[in-house]
Amino acid sequence: MAKSKTSVGRRGFLKGAAAGAAGLVANPAVKAQQPQPQRPAAPLPSAAQVAFETGTPAPRVDVYTTEKPGADFMVDVLKSLQFDYVFANPGSSFRGLQESFINHGQNQKPEWITCCHEEASVAMAHGYFKIEGKPILCMAHGTVGLQHASMAIYNAYADRVPLFLVLGNEQDIAFRRSDVEWTHSVQDAASMVRDYTKWDDTPVTLRHFAESAVKAYKVMMTPPMEPVVLVAGGALQEEPMPEDDRRNLTIPKLAMTAPPAGDPVALAQLAQWLVAAENPVIVAGRAARTPQGIKLLVELAETLQAPVMDRRFRMNFPSKHPLYNSGNVRNADLVLGLEVPDFWYTTHTQTPINRMGMQSQSIVKPGTKLVTITSTDLFSRSNYQDFGRYSEVDLAIAADAEATLPSLIEACKKLITPDRKRAMEERGKKLADAHQRNRDQAFEAAAYGFDASPVSTARMAAEIWNYVKNEDWSLVSDLTFVSNWPTRLWDFDKHYQFIGGHGAYGIGYGAPAAVGAALANKKHGRLSINIQCDGDLNYGPGVLWTAAHHQIPLLSIMHNNRGYHQERMFLEDMACRANRDVSKTNIGVALDTPNINYAMMAKSYGMYSAGPIENPNDLGPAIKAAIEVVKKGEPALIDLVTQPR
Repeated sequence: MAKSKTSVGRRGFLKGAAAGAAGLVANPAVKAQQPQPQRPAAPLPSAAQVAFETGTPAPRVDVYTTEKPGADFMVDVLKSLQFDYVFANPGSSFRGLQESFINHGQNQKPEWITCCHEEASVAMAHGYFKIEGKPILCMAHGTVGLQHASMAIYNAYADRVPLFLVLGNEQDIAFRRSDVEWTHSVQDAASMVRDYTKWDDTPVTLRHFAESAVKAYKVMMTPPMEPVVLVAGGALQEEPMPEDDRRNLTIPKLAMTAPPAGDPVALAQLAQWLVAAENPVIVAGRAARTPQGIKLLVELAETLQAPVMDRRFRMNFPSKHPLYNSGNVRNADLVLGLEVPDFWYTTHTQTPINRMGMQSQSIVKPGTKLVTITSTDLFSRSNYQDFGRYSEVDLAIAADAEATLPSLIEACKKLITPDRKRAMEERGKKLADAHQRNRDQAFEAAAYGFDASPVSTARMAAEIWNYVKNEDWSLVSDLTFVSNWPTRLWDFDKHYQFIGGHGAYGIGYGAPAAVGAALANKKHGRLSINIQCDGDLNYGPGVLWTAAHHQIPLLSIMHNNRGYHQERMFLEDMACRANRDVSKTNIGVALDTPNINYAMMAKSYGMYSAGPIENPNDLGPAIKAAIEVVKKGEPALIDLVTQPR
């Protein structure tokens, strides 16, 4: 709006104040109107006051800005650890670090990935590591951010996945500016997750931060791998670096710890037992930490012609190999568990006898030797019970399984005589026949209900395989809730083709873990496939926006069975035990009335989508079209209405 020609600015008014005030007092008309005694006139502004109002302000002494905040050095330390990305939902308690990452660190190595929830950011880091084998840096804001992230941290802890979490906090009350910062600050920030992290620290100086950051990285990457937490005080981030620190601060050298291998005496005993066994069975949990782990496990199995039962916590063994899942623990005379977190359940069954207890029964033959090799024996927490029942074994080797396999393989090879080799080869032929029978039975079972609507999970797996089998593909989702059909029908042989499950079965992990894994696959040009449970996605659908915003290519096929089906099965079991109506067990577990349109949900987040699809004949063309979108570097989602399992 244009200024009025008669308007007078404040500075102009002050410059003419003396003359104006004098004229006003001398005006006889005013005197006539006010016969009563006048108040004395207000004193006129002095020349100094006028200059203060109209002149250039003097520079302030208490300058708020700083050109070298502590966060810059903290970022240099974290960059030295070679993180690819920072996954975070923004929070004011780490604003100093975030700004330094963006400007001082140029948003490169690591690059900032915007997440809509702290739980999603940690789960994304979980999935990323299981593809790339590299940990990710996550940030969380004070008390509330860590509370949001806590379930995902526990999943990573139970899944033995390293995670580097920097938590913002303001411990010094002099720096808490409002009631918000009081409610978001805490005396011992890491205490709420200390029971399910491997190590934490709260540095009080920049030198302390540097040493603790490097130590934290080393600790989390030493098997058993676990999350770590580093608390970054707000004042440490935002206050200027002292002059002495600028000159003398250095970043400590990172020297990684070699994974602990098994005791040679114990391995010699195990090798004797394995070579002498008539029906050994190898059980793999998280045996393969790296691609090399798969090769080593194949070499051990082929050396002994022993079957491998893959518990699917990781990609451990090629699914088309004749020794894959071709053995039976019930017939074994030796069972070797490699990083199996619940080895007791491998050798026992458990059935309820009443609401007060369970009846346990061993399924192995008397005299069967039981052996474990696991790094979990080197580290455990007392509160959380993710370790399972105590296993009475004949030999427990506390070591990292992958690091131990080379020595075990060599020890076995030295003991194999020509007679034992012939016996092993005969055993291998029988196991290959059993493996083929298992494959044939799986394909026959998949044919049941193949044309049903809603679509069967077997048909879903078969249709996906038909379109991805000639691609460089990676399945970035768990298979528990789709009856493991992909591992029964597809050919898995590379380490990145399967990432396993949640760890602690905390729902809300699946969607963000898939996005994190897809981000790891992006640089390799792989086709990432996510079979996405509907209940899981509803915990944090904002991760769809993260995928679209950062152009993370990922094909998601909804396993939309319109409910929390596992819980529905539990309710049906409870109703049957009480001889009551099972028809009401949809209450509290169904996701219908109204049905959720996931295709529309994905579209609202800026993602390509198709569906809802109920006719199985429409699935193949939808997959083909979605793959074309993903190959262009974008995420896509197909809303498929499915059978419960």
